[in-house]
Amino acid sequence: MGKELFGTDGIRGVAGEYPLDGHTVHAFGMALASTARHLSPDPEILIGIDTRESGPWIAEQVAGGLAQRGVRARLAGVITTPGVAYLTRSDDFVAGVMISASHNPYQDNGIKVFGHSGFKLPDEEEHSIEQEIFRLLDEDAHDVEAKPLAADHGLDQRYIDYLFSTAAVRFDGIRMVIDCGNGAASALAPELFRRNGAEVRPIFCTPNGRNINLDCGALHVEHLQRAVVEQKADLGVAFDGDADRAIFVSASGKIVDGDAVLLIAARSLKAGGHLKGDIVVSTVMSNLGLERALARDGIRMLRTPVGDKYVLEEMVRAGAVLGGEQSGHVIFREWATTGDGMLTALRMLETACRTGAGLDELTRGLQIYPQRLYNVRVREKKPLTELLAVEHEISACEKELGSAGRVLVRFSGTEPLVRVMVEGPELAQVENFGQRIARAIDREIGVE
Repeated sequence: MGKELFGTDGIRGVAGEYPLDGHTVHAFGMALASTARHLSPDPEILIGIDTRESGPWIAEQVAGGLAQRGVRARLAGVITTPGVAYLTRSDDFVAGVMISASHNPYQDNGIKVFGHSGFKLPDEEEHSIEQEIFRLLDEDAHDVEAKPLAADHGLDQRYIDYLFSTAAVRFDGIRMVIDCGNGAASALAPELFRRNGAEVRPIFCTPNGRNINLDCGALHVEHLQRAVVEQKADLGVAFDGDADRAIFVSASGKIVDGDAVLLIAARSLKAGGHLKGDIVVSTVMSNLGLERALARDGIRMLRTPVGDKYVLEEMVRAGAVLGGEQSGHVIFREWATTGDGMLTALRMLETACRTGAGLDELTRGLQIYPQRLYNVRVREKKPLTELLAVEHEISACEKELGSAGRVLVRFSGTEPLVRVMVEGPELAQVENFGQRIARAIDREIGVE
């Protein structure tokens, strides 16, 4: 069942342009209201935003669409995506809407939807909402009226209280640098970790509506690396715009990504007898080195398509308690229904405190295979099986690599891109194969 508006992580685009123009966003609110009214006689939906300047007006258009069909909305204000997921499942909200484009620049925005369970909507429900949106747009008869919203500032504190309640040890004496990417965690993360005793130096925690993710945050950790080393901190953590992911920096300045976090967490959970089935779920993008390091510890890794919603679906199916992505989305099923950067940071600091080891020591034995990712902008998303020259290059590269490496070619779920990932034992070979496949794709369907 194909979807047109919803990608791997909700609806995303340039704020003010289709599908994030006022008319379509209002229709989304109406469509979501139709679903909500089947679930409750008096439904209320939670809305959260990150720090983008477009967040408030998009929230008010969603609320306007909800109101037009008799559904109430409550605004949590600036909050993280996992904060919306937690509040939706812990209160009487029939659904939660997070307005964020995650790691994208401020010009973009997006809409993510959670059911009352705290899980992102399954594909079939997103498809149903899409069809209702298209029907409303075709009718072109509904009024588009925004509904002003005042933030309920007690909601974000309930979320912080919950995270704090999960911390099993104090962080007294820990020195950490926190890079919030000028995003949703800017006020919340420093408060949380100071409350648990850590000495916090915040950077990039002064959002102005346009500086979210701007050369900072989880995708740009060079400033964090420098700050950790200069401040002689024990570690650093960087969040993306909506703080559903976290990337760490060790005391030596080494980057500790989602793969390394999964290894640390899996070892810790297994040592405590809490890694159910000795299974970890990750995506096709996770490094081969993680899979082999886990195997040495008697832990099996299951792979899914890219997207933390697919990781979670497989975790539920397999009964796994830990899963995540190389990009820093990590899901701890005991405490959350989605990736949560602040929760992940709590678990990493707990492990460090309990073991008396830093991130450098905790990641020993993880051999990262050279991996390169190439993005090819395309004019159409034509099935790869119809691109014979591309298929030939992929087959040739896979044959040469054999079991020593991997080739993954897929269309982006949110952008007009083909992503080419190659990993193997030698960097020169990996780069050669990746460039060969990327050139073949560019010749066939690349933007002229």
